[in-house]
Amino acid sequence: MSEARASSRPPLPFIILAVLTAAVFLVDLWAIFILAPVEDQMGIVQKIFYFHVPSAYAMYLGFVVCGVSSAVYLVKRTPRWDGWALAGAEIGTLFCLIVIITGPLWARKAWGIWWTWDPRLTSTMLAGLVFAAYLALRSFGTAGETERVFSAGLGIVGILDLPIIHYATRKWGGQHPTVITKQGGGLHPDMGTALAISFVAFTLLVVLLLWARARTQAAGQRLQEAELEAAQMGLLEDA
Repeated sequence: MSEARASSRPPLPFIILAVLTAAVFLVDLWAIFILAPVEDQMGIVQKIFYFHVPSAYAMYLGFVVCGVSSAVYLVKRTPRWDGWALAGAEIGTLFCLIVIITGPLWARKAWGIWWTWDPRLTSTMLAGLVFAAYLALRSFGTAGETERVFSAGLGIVGILDLPIIHYATRKWGGQHPTVITKQGGGLHPDMGTALAISFVAFTLLVVLLLWARARTQAAGQRLQEAELEAAQMGLLEDA
């Protein structure tokens, strides 16, 4: 019993990462609301910028983890990679939802409308729908091999949309601004500092969430294997 409890406890590196993530987020909130000045035209609404842009980056990370892990799963067919793919899809979809919620809040103030079929907005919604389909497929009870293979295919298809999202504004224009360029974003230095801290905070958060979800998924798989083994032993005893 003590060994089972010990194995269920999060490892020390995970705890350290959780504490570090919380600390960086506290610094980030200070940088966003105290250090960074209020933008002249948009006012306090501009603060959404420090959550919207890093959330898009976090969305990319989650979806890439899903796509790469899905490709490896199709080759190796091991539960570990399937678990990482599922974790990436869940985390990426979560941050995609944040992007889609915070984006219209910004757009209403900047453009005077909640939504427009801008190339970047449309391609982002498409990615969200693909990975929502992935999660819907995995939600039908206990996923068997067929469901895992089909969802892995969706994960690979989904990441093909990510370069389209990234380069949509540069290739096809639209109202969405190109926030970060090689020449810089034209931000006030303190705004740039707040944005940089936000990127660090959201990166740590993505790693923490992926790690936690992958651990949960692995524990669930071990439980299913134990239940199956117990059921088989029961059948053998009955025989």
